[in-house]
Amino acid sequence: MGAPDAGKIADELQLVVGALVRRQRAVSPPHDVNLSQVSILKRLDREGPHSVADVARLDRITHQSVTVSVGRLVDRGLVRREPDAGDGRRKLLVITAAGQQLLAERRDAGHDHLTEAIAERFSPAEQARLSESLTLLRRLID
Repeated sequence: MGAPDAGKIADELQLVVGALVRRQRAVSPPHDVNLSQVSILKRLDREGPHSVADVARLDRITHQSVTVSVGRLVDRGLVRREPDAGDGRRKLLVITAAGQQLLAERRDAGHDHLTEAIAERFSPAEQARLSESLTLLRRLID
């Protein structure tokens, strides 16, 4: 038996991960923020303040796209701009308490739903296999 077809695995992985993300999004409380904005919020929450240029580079998206998303986040009070203490010409993006609360609500709703689904649909042995597969999946993003 030959090696599995990497292209077929990639197709199936994209299909499954996409469906899982859509399902998680469906159980998250509605907040009128798109995935790009959520990604920015998560980065700021996890890593602390960044400039627009930093976020664009790290997320591999255009500076213009980040600027538009950040503008909407600032308008909603989820992010604020602060002067960079090391370079007064730069502004740093900082997640606000409201932004952290939005992430917490999304995380809690999604986490609870996913925890229930794993517990109900997988045997303990399958849960162990799923846990082991996370190591492989993490290598795709490193």
